[in-house]
Amino acid sequence: MPDYPKEQLWELYKDLPKNLQNALFSSEIGDNIYEICERNGVEGKKASGVSKNIGYVFLGLLPPSDFQQVLKKEIGLTPKTAEDISIEIERFIFLPLRKNLEAIYKETIKVRKPKKKTSFLKKEAISSKKKDEYRESIS
Repeated sequence: MPDYPKEQLWELYKDLPKNLQNALFSSEIGDNIYEICERNGVEGKKASGVSKNIGYVFLGLLPPSDFQQVLKKEIGLTPKTAEDISIEIERFIFLPLRKNLEAIYKETIKVRKPKKKTSFLKKEAISSKKKDEYRESIS
C-alpha cells in the first residue's frame, strides 16, 4: 500500500460514517490492536504498519479481504503470524463495524474463526478469580 498524503486521508475521513470516524481514533480499538500484535510477537514498525493498514481499511483504501496479504507482503509478517493477526482483527475490530465496511466495499465481510482460543478478557477473567485482599467481610 502506498503512503497517502494527509490531506487526501482527511478528505476520505470527512465522508465516512460516524462509526468509522470514531473507530479511527478509538483508544479501545488502539488497545485491542496493541494486544493482538503483542500476543503475536509483532512490535515496533511492524505493529505500526498493522495499525496503519487497519486505518486504510476504515478509510476505504484497503478491502478487508486483502488485509492478510498486505500483512505478509508489505509488513513482512510470516504467513502464520499474518493469518493469526488478520483473524483476530476481523473478529474484534472489523466485525463490530461490519455494516459500515460492507457499505463502503460493496462486499460481504467474512469473519473466520480462530484456530486457537483468544480473548481480550483473558487477563480480566484470571484476575477476577483472585481473592481481593482489601474487601472486608460482610459479617
